[in-house]
Amino acid sequence: MNITMNGESRPKTLTTADLAASANSDALPELADTNVGGPKRREELAPLFSEAAAGDFRARWSVVQQGFVDDPKSAVRQGDELVAQVIKSLAETFASQRAALEGEQGSTEELRLALRRYRSFFDRLLSI
Repeated sequence: MNITMNGESRPKTLTTADLAASANSDALPELADTNVGGPKRREELAPLFSEAAAGDFRARWSVVQQGFVDDPKSAVRQGDELVAQVIKSLAETFASQRAALEGEQGSTEELRLALRRYRSFFDRLLSI
């Protein structure tokens, strides 16, 4: 989809507002994978992204921050879009894992591990 602003046509970008609207309409899939212990015992956290993906997101964030001095409004918009992309990536990760489990007859062990990842990510989200 393209939008036109000031005579320029550019692709419509995803924002956090779009994600919130999607979540309200039940269109957003579930989120990603971590490993968090209980409140008293904290286990080592599993990464949410591969090293390459995390590195790419960090590099893109650095560009957003650097652009703040020259164009603060654009930097904030780009920051919002990048956060939305990160959230979307997390959602796609869990959606594909869920689809794989639902598409096949997952064993009880596979389902236990999936629920454990959901619980861990849920705990991590609430601790932010």
